[in-house]
Amino acid sequence: MSSGLTDAPPRPAEQRPPRRRRRWLWWLVAAVTVVVVAVAATVGGVYVKLAGNVKHTDVQADDLGKRPVKVATKALNVLVVGSDQRGGKNAKYGRFPGERTDTIMLAHISPKRDNAMVVSFPRDSMVQLPECRARQGLPGQRAHLGMINESFNSGGIACTWKTVESLTGIHIDHFVKVDFTGFKGMVDAVGGVEVCVPEPIHDKKALLTLAAGRQTLKGEQALGYVRARYSLGDGSDIGRIQRQQMFIASMVKKVMSGETLTNPTKLFGFLDAATRSVTTDPGLTPLVMKDLATSAQGLAAGQIHFITTPWRYSVTYPGRVEWVEPQSRKLFQIVARDRTVAGSGVKGGQSKVARSKIQVEVRNGTGRSHLATQVAAVLEERGYHIAKIGDAPRKPYPKTTIAYSPNGAPGAPTLTRDLLASTARPVPGAVTARLVLTIGDDWKGLRPLRQDDTDSLKGFDATHDSCASA
Repeated sequence: MSSGLTDAPPRPAEQRPPRRRRRWLWWLVAAVTVVVVAVAATVGGVYVKLAGNVKHTDVQADDLGKRPVKVATKALNVLVVGSDQRGGKNAKYGRFPGERTDTIMLAHISPKRDNAMVVSFPRDSMVQLPECRARQGLPGQRAHLGMINESFNSGGIACTWKTVESLTGIHIDHFVKVDFTGFKGMVDAVGGVEVCVPEPIHDKKALLTLAAGRQTLKGEQALGYVRARYSLGDGSDIGRIQRQQMFIASMVKKVMSGETLTNPTKLFGFLDAATRSVTTDPGLTPLVMKDLATSAQGLAAGQIHFITTPWRYSVTYPGRVEWVEPQSRKLFQIVARDRTVAGSGVKGGQSKVARSKIQVEVRNGTGRSHLATQVAAVLEERGYHIAKIGDAPRKPYPKTTIAYSPNGAPGAPTLTRDLLASTARPVPGAVTARLVLTIGDDWKGLRPLRQDDTDSLKGFDATHDSCASA
């Protein structure tokens, strides 16, 4: 799909239905399945049926070793993992021994249940892994530097729990694991989830073929979309995390619209599919979740905040990422102490669009090979969403330019401030919010990131519209 800035004639603005902002009674909708089980506990007539669907795995104190002190004692921290085990119904997605985690998140619910934060950990993160004992047929893990998702294959959920606690200093209370098949069932049960696809997709690994544009994905397509990596953006795991977060936000809005909650048949189908797909620790019972759900009835989508651990590409380990300090440590302290993320609220005065809400198409207008790919990697490190990488229609471009439509104008200053030299080029007739960065012969690179820069901590909330920035 064209960016609409330089390749195609202007299109009429889309007519979008007004956004609904209804209140919700679920305390962890961002993590999808935890919320579902909570609501299941409030539906008295089907409680026994749904509670019987949930599987449990016990995590012993000996598995976790020395643990962080719980600072915000009444807050709740839930580890959420997406399993990519390929046995049984999941075998068609490829076979490998053991079980790994495609997704690792930590959901934090405030003591008053009036806001929630969902922190994603890139699975390609190179981190210091702790020692984990062998259990339930798994070999265990020796202490070493490795990828964060190794822990699940080595020591199961207990080892992943211990790894995240040791890295973040955040005391985890419970865990939830979701598998492929259950995810598809939940999406189908709500009638599909709307996304915006910037370019046509044909991804054999993800079993996914999609046309470009705004569309509603059903279960199988949705699973392929959140798993797809190499066919979208720059092919990184970070780009996939961003798509997963936006997909979850879109699902949140679908359920909040009332289409699910006011339809008993659809609601039960959603709850049944979700509870069949989850495994939790024995302490996270539906009855416990009912109490939490009851106390969180005022939680709105704008109070559910998504964020990815600040990171950068590793020079030592190509293809992997490293967490950026002190930003990552600051984020973990905010969560542990139940503080507010700097810059995430509404403020008076000049409004700066966060990098995480800006999509950029990068074009190489020079004769230097792979320059667009290199620039895109650096921009993605800073939090931008990379929509497309390619060459300019003609070369050479003497000057680096940022083309933007009226819809993209709010984000243009953010990108301009990050570049050492660029020329702004407004395109009044375009409608896309995407920025098109064409690298010219005068390219000088990006400005150094200031030590006090906290933009990477801003993330977005569950009211975010993925189509609005496409």
